[in-house]
Amino acid sequence: MGFKNSWKELRITNFILLTLAGIVNAFGVCLFLFPVKLYDSGISGLSMLLDQLTPTTFTLSVFLILLNFPIFLFGLKKQGAPFTVYSLFTIIVYSVVSFLIMHVLPIDVNFVSPLAGSDLLLCAVFGGVISGIGSGLTIRFGGAIDGLDVLSVIFAKRIGISIGSFVMIFNTILYIACGIVIQSWILPLYSIVTYFVGSKTIDFIVEGFDRSMCAMVVTNKAEEISKVLSENFKSGGTIVNATGGYSKEEKQIIYFVVNHFQIDRLKRTVTDIDSDAFISLQNVADIVRKPQR
Repeated sequence: MGFKNSWKELRITNFILLTLAGIVNAFGVCLFLFPVKLYDSGISGLSMLLDQLTPTTFTLSVFLILLNFPIFLFGLKKQGAPFTVYSLFTIIVYSVVSFLIMHVLPIDVNFVSPLAGSDLLLCAVFGGVISGIGSGLTIRFGGAIDGLDVLSVIFAKRIGISIGSFVMIFNTILYIACGIVIQSWILPLYSIVTYFVGSKTIDFIVEGFDRSMCAMVVTNKAEEISKVLSENFKSGGTIVNATGGYSKEEKQIIYFVVNHFQIDRLKRTVTDIDSDAFISLQNVADIVRKPQR
């Protein structure tokens, strides 16, 4: 698909929801993190640090644009035009709303949350949750609000580490730098709490609160088990032919999706029919199916 055709993938609904995501992220950072000198993760956290080190002309909003735009444009070919457009749009919203909150309509963080001004843990937790919601919504609707996501996709594999490890290493270096600059480790350590809470919130927003489980059942009685599972759970499964890696025996694998509350029942159903069956369970982040008419 060419660059010109990819513009057709852009949706007005996504832009509306991404506007909300940018506003939410700005509120989390500007009301709970920035006033008490806690640091967000990734490029956003780096922008907060640079805001403190440079003249007042160079604000958080300016660094969000200066640092993120080149990164997303650099990753345009790999990530695609829709992702890049959505991301840059959300960053603009995040930057503009941050500027409005801190410089045009200054809001006292103590007015918003009486405890936030003195309780660093509350600031870290609520800042992480709120900014995590904004970041999660951005990912959910086709973009990313931080250039670190793009850098990790591009460079992690090249240097032989996972994307998660790349992000963790970047943030570790960032928080160490923050500690050295401000000559205190209290705020960077609380910022780690923000990072942890924010990442978990993103997982919930992107993958959902009620994750399903994928059960892969290796058995010689696939037809019988599949029939009983369909009757008990009112849901169909998929049977795949397979060969044992060690025994070289012909096997069959049943692919079946259940929720967390059905796992024990599934195990009992399978083992009652085939006590030698092998059951593997994995988290399923999302399920996409064609609506029935």
